Amino acid sequence: MTRRRSGPGPGRPEDAGPAFRPAAARVPQTRIGRLANVALAAGELALAGLGEGVRRLLVDGTVAGFGASSVWASGDNARRLAARPARLRGGAMKLGQMMSMQGPDLLPPEFAQALAILRAQAAPMPAAQLHGVLGREYGKGWRRRFERFDERPIAAASIGQVHYARAVDGRELALKIQYPGVARSIRGDIDNVVAVLRLLKLLPPEADIDALAEQAARQLSQEADYLAEAASLARFAELVADEPRLRVPRAHADLTTARVLAMDFVDGRPLEALAAPGVAQSTRDAVGALLERLVFRELFEFRTMQTDPNFANYLWQPDTGQVALLDFGSTTDFDDEFVAAYARITRAAMAGDRDAVARHAIEIGYVDADDPPQRIEATVDVILLVCEPLRHRGRYDFAASDLPSRARALGFDIGIRQGLLRVPPPRTMFLHRKLIGSFFLLAHIGARVDVRSLIAPLLRNP
Repeated sequence: MTRRRSGPGPGRPEDAGPAFRPAAARVPQTRIGRLANVALAAGELALAGLGEGVRRLLVDGTVAGFGASSVWASGDNARRLAARPARLRGGAMKLGQMMSMQGPDLLPPEFAQALAILRAQAAPMPAAQLHGVLGREYGKGWRRRFERFDERPIAAASIGQVHYARAVDGRELALKIQYPGVARSIRGDIDNVVAVLRLLKLLPPEADIDALAEQAARQLSQEADYLAEAASLARFAELVADEPRLRVPRAHADLTTARVLAMDFVDGRPLEALAAPGVAQSTRDAVGALLERLVFRELFEFRTMQTDPNFANYLWQPDTGQVALLDFGSTTDFDDEFVAAYARITRAAMAGDRDAVARHAIEIGYVDADDPPQRIEATVDVILLVCEPLRHRGRYDFAASDLPSRARALGFDIGIRQGLLRVPPPRTMFLHRKLIGSFFLLAHIGARVDVRSLIAPLLRNP
């Protein structure tokens, strides 16, 4: 059966089955209410860490700070911390999602793993809050704009939730409705979460957390502006107009506000359906190549990138072979200098030129020129490893690759155990998020892609 959806999540509720059934939970709107949730997380962690600290002091006379040996870096404590942003949604939840993608050079592995749960769907807001948002955005009598409005959401994420609606003129729509208070709480949420992480010494001392927080706040403020996302939808539709296998839904200006985004409701199936046993390998490879080429066109050609490769942000249309691109809230522009630097380091990595990789790593900010040689060498090792799909000749089998486990092991060894890796510069955060997420996306659908041949033509211009 073909399922239908637009925006994050599955299709119409009657088509979606039991996959989306989280209980509704009210979104805290006041500054005090949101701060209280973070403070509770800090208190819970402090009590748990105190007990572990006393135990370690009695056993071996030591209490450690950042890293795997931190008294707070346990799986239980990590899950306690992750639970709070999940309740808050908004900036706190989004920051947790971003940090979970940064790897062991930013957070202890237990916390990166626990925060990864935040990439799953959030609980929706209850009906009273939902109706309040729609009343404020559309005015009294908002229901008269629609022939049908489904109360049960298609999906719920960190910034808002999506509902199916049919306008009075028959247009089928997906309405992305923002949680109340999210836009004005972004900076406070991020500052509160960072303060807790600093208090508990869960961040490496050399990390430029202020710059990271600033970058996250700027990006999240953009995501919370649905008028800006509507403009991004139109912009990307033009950028990919020469690719008939990609589809971008239209935004509907008469029903779009800063807090409600009205888009086409698109037919199709979840991208995960490509992993089903009956799907031909050639189909998986074709979709994988399409998406991987899009990633590098965004970087090297468009110089603007949708930086959230969540499965829910894509939709596969098996009848036409098209892939619909559904969410453009997280969109980042790259300047010419940044793109040219990435083209240079990419070419060097593909050629296996360690000296050139080192020079360009300094240029981008992965290392400093006055860093000790062993740190620079370790950084080059990591870059060459993670660029394995680009360096591979022929089709790279993403599903069969153990690259993620090897990268984690190497990062933990030289990053945490030896302390040789720097935290990546904040301006690379969203690019890394897209590259890492795209790898897992292709691995999940079982795609085999000749990335080297695909990317080579794009590297000739910058």
